[in-house]
Amino acid sequence: MMLHAALPRPLLLQLSELLAARMGLNFTARCWGDLAQGIAAAASSFGMPDADSCARWLLSASLTKGQIETLAKHLTVGETYFFRDACSFEALERHVLPPLMRECEQAGRPLRIWSAGCCTGEEPYSIAMLLDRLTAPFKAWNASILATDINPTFLRRAAEGTYAEWSFRATPAWARARYFVQGRNSRFEMRRAIRDRVAFAYLNLADEAYPSPMNGTSELDVIFCRNVLMYFTPPQAERIVENFRRSLVDGGWLVVSPAETSNSLFSRFSAVSFPGASFYRRLPNPALQDTATISPAALPCPEPDAWPLEWLAEGASPAPAAREIPLRRESRSTPCGWDADDRAAHIHADQGRLAEAADYCERAVAADRLNPERLYLLAAIRREQGQNDLAAQSLTRALYLDPRFVLAHFALGNLCLAQGSRGEAERHFRNALDLLHRHPPDEALPESEGLSAGRLAEIVASVLSGLSGT
Repeated sequence: MMLHAALPRPLLLQLSELLAARMGLNFTARCWGDLAQGIAAAASSFGMPDADSCARWLLSASLTKGQIETLAKHLTVGETYFFRDACSFEALERHVLPPLMRECEQAGRPLRIWSAGCCTGEEPYSIAMLLDRLTAPFKAWNASILATDINPTFLRRAAEGTYAEWSFRATPAWARARYFVQGRNSRFEMRRAIRDRVAFAYLNLADEAYPSPMNGTSELDVIFCRNVLMYFTPPQAERIVENFRRSLVDGGWLVVSPAETSNSLFSRFSAVSFPGASFYRRLPNPALQDTATISPAALPCPEPDAWPLEWLAEGASPAPAAREIPLRRESRSTPCGWDADDRAAHIHADQGRLAEAADYCERAVAADRLNPERLYLLAAIRREQGQNDLAAQSLTRALYLDPRFVLAHFALGNLCLAQGSRGEAERHFRNALDLLHRHPPDEALPESEGLSAGRLAEIVASVLSGLSGT
């Protein structure tokens, strides 16, 4: 008997529609057996006696982020291994990474890579091993690797960095010998030097949570999203691909699996073929060309709604990210509320010219040392540059000036969490949550565009839930 026979077809149809709307997951009729099996496995987690009761409850409940995470744990597949699709990694090693590394070295910035839908970590660790192989022993490591997934169980396993023999079925001999040590119970442990190179975080690709400089999903050089898009509905896949395009720098690379290549889905990218692999490259934006020199005095003073830069709040590991938060300023030194250095900082940051953006922002801070919002902007730029200590200093100064600055508490909590200071991170998240509870749930937060206090409170609560292991 098929596993989904116990669930009526109308119920399975409603469930598939619910999952498509809330998680972007695409369970077609031929996959209903997997869906029923996943619901049956999730029933006990929700305190339900069987799959039928669980399904009907899911359809009647207003699901929280934590409940969606629980569903993801039972409905997403964790089938992967190190250096999966050898042709893609060979193309990276021979054709993509070396010129990117030289370009980043000349620009004085880190190479930035995102593994979206990282599962149990084999993909981002493969990337880290390959980068280490290309840099050592002659150059210092100058790269950041973000790895995200919707399944918190996968993220915990990935962070542990311990793997069974099955994960090595396509692993090159040099990788296994150099980067793993024999552990207990016939398992192999990733060496800490590589494990520490990857930052794991929760992110639901169906959410409008990226690109974001605060959660590391903007101005990226390479995005890996392999064997992930196939699980989403076509409209959701289109939105995800467009967000990926916006997350990449001009000329940045998007790597998908061979089964996911599509002329229509990636029509705004340039397809580049390598032996056995095809990647997609972001086409340059003509509007950002010829911007080698920008004089702040010559910049226009646009209406607030015309500003292109979107600074986004993050929900770092293991919570989901927030919606877009374009920064605004109240009227201060100029009629339109922005002075020349403010405008120059934002425009340079929007173009990925972070060193120039930081210089202009420092000048703006110096001109108004009692402005916490400018310090918050400076922190976002410094973190984007990989200067986490300077970012933390700016956020601390902002909170000294305004202890009720919710977004600064949230950003500093994320930064502490990324640096491994879980206790400090939890303190800032709890401060943020306490402040958020003093706002009406539908109230838009200061320094945000449309993000409500209630929405951010949900995200912070999910972060704290993940930190406590519940």
